[in-house]
Amino acid sequence: MCSIVADLETASTAELVEAAAAIATQLAHRPLPDSGAACMELAEGLARVFDQGEFALAAMIAVVDRTGEMKNWGLPSTQAWLRCRLGMREGRAKERVTLARQLPRLERVSKDMAAGDLSLGYAATVADAVQRLNDEDCAKAEEILLDAANDGLAAGKVAKLGRKIHDLVSEQSGTEKAPEDVQRGYERSWLTFNRSLDGGSYVNGWLNPEDTAILDGTLGHLAKPAGTDDRRDLGERTAAALTTVLSRGHKPTRVTVIANLETLMGDDAPGWLRDGTQIPAEQVRRLAVTAGVSPLLLGRDNVPLYLGHTVRIASRGQRRVLETQYATCAVRGCEVPGFLCEVDHVDGWALGESPTNIDKLALCCGWHNRWKHTHPAQMQISKDQHGLYVYRTLPPDGVARSRRGRWPTGRSPDPGDDPWGDHHLAA
Repeated sequence: MCSIVADLETASTAELVEAAAAIATQLAHRPLPDSGAACMELAEGLARVFDQGEFALAAMIAVVDRTGEMKNWGLPSTQAWLRCRLGMREGRAKERVTLARQLPRLERVSKDMAAGDLSLGYAATVADAVQRLNDEDCAKAEEILLDAANDGLAAGKVAKLGRKIHDLVSEQSGTEKAPEDVQRGYERSWLTFNRSLDGGSYVNGWLNPEDTAILDGTLGHLAKPAGTDDRRDLGERTAAALTTVLSRGHKPTRVTVIANLETLMGDDAPGWLRDGTQIPAEQVRRLAVTAGVSPLLLGRDNVPLYLGHTVRIASRGQRRVLETQYATCAVRGCEVPGFLCEVDHVDGWALGESPTNIDKLALCCGWHNRWKHTHPAQMQISKDQHGLYVYRTLPPDGVARSRRGRWPTGRSPDPGDDPWGDHHLAA
């Protein structure tokens, strides 16, 4: 039996968090009443408590975001921290970061959420709607959206109203409204171009997996940061890569598809893109005809995999092998796609301990590659059961090991299994 004795008025934030954790533990193991009406009432009350907890969590996230503390733990952004250490999916992490950053501008949302009178769903919807508005328009939009919520409008419709407010403000300020999404099937790719008032274009559309593979193979390597001083985000770099390709005219496209030899010979077994997306067998064979087939074999007769210390930069063939092996950055929890990562000498090429050989190379995103070499004591390197390198970031000096990231299983995960098996061909 666990007992809690705390003066709520004088207890520290840490003590309150511990008390809340103890209460939640007991609540999780309590038997529930058989009455549906009673459970509905209890669930609604508990949801209000959770919403108040989300307000407190948003305030804490804001401090971490403002101070950049996550970078001391080897995490490049606040969203990465929420994904890796709090187990949030991308959409949920982005929602929490947006709420944390917008709450200082949303006085009424903060007041109602702290009192338990506004749900996280509505609060996050308002925060998302106002993040591109100035302070004056933000205050007006907040009132309109909260009034709509209080009138019983569902959160999805409040979000739609928020988009209309943003579009109206954009039109009044002289910027063109972006085109609305068009509902289409998921077999045929489509793109639309809408001219803006300043002569530019809004691009909207959807690409099926086959065309996505071609797009990644064409633009992926061109969209990487130009250097440490490149401040462009991924969207800006991708646009520049597209312009580069269009200005050069059409050239052969490199597409990496992992498949068994039997698939190319007519079997129905699917192939995979580098991110693990399945590609139907007929699309694999069509891509093989369009892009050509080259085997990714760890041997000197096909591609120069072993270059020793005479060459520092990995060969094109080595990079293709690494991109096939590493779907994402080698750092556990980092989700930067492998084709946007840098080739990393595991033991450091400059020290002469890591030759440019395929078994001494891994893919690492630019941010973690630099962090690895500036914080070597905080990077643990091991191999999984398939011989691939796994990087793990360690806590800063003096921080208890028990504060490491929380995983769904309550322990650090084992390296992931390779979904592609032992024998692959890349088309």
